[in-house]
Amino acid sequence: MGIGAEEFRHVLSHFASGVTVVTTWDKDARPAGLTVSAFTSVSLHPPLVLVCVDHQAQSYPALRASDRFAVNVLAAEHEALSRRFAASEPEKFSAADYQLGRLGLPLLPEALAHLECRTVHAYPGGDHTIFVGEVESAQARPGEPLLYFRGEYNRLHSAPTP
Repeated sequence: MGIGAEEFRHVLSHFASGVTVVTTWDKDARPAGLTVSAFTSVSLHPPLVLVCVDHQAQSYPALRASDRFAVNVLAAEHEALSRRFAASEPEKFSAADYQLGRLGLPLLPEALAHLECRTVHAYPGGDHTIFVGEVESAQARPGEPLLYFRGEYNRLHSAPTP
């Protein structure tokens, strides 16, 4: 029997997730990226992560054609940046600074963390592709993450440590 897409989306919205922007280069050597909350670690040995990308996403062709991608973990103050990369506009980087990472991928310098990955698998997953990447470079800075919960952006509300 199954459930409908709206019910499925509603139930899944009760799972809080971090917010990332996945970046790569397109076929014309321009930076491409999109907001992704379907991101997780897979393995420590080797260090693997995965991202799930909708086939209709504007940056999907660039990710599909590339052999590398970067995951930029957004900080609590980056809601506007997340919204920018979630939009279907062609020039997402026109007002977003980027720098080159160790592997030459476009990174958002203000992100909380960066993971530069070599794509090792791309699996079909319904209307998405599951990209598995081996992490070849990673860095992080102090800060709080941006969260997505019940269709809204949120922040951690942790008590101060004594």
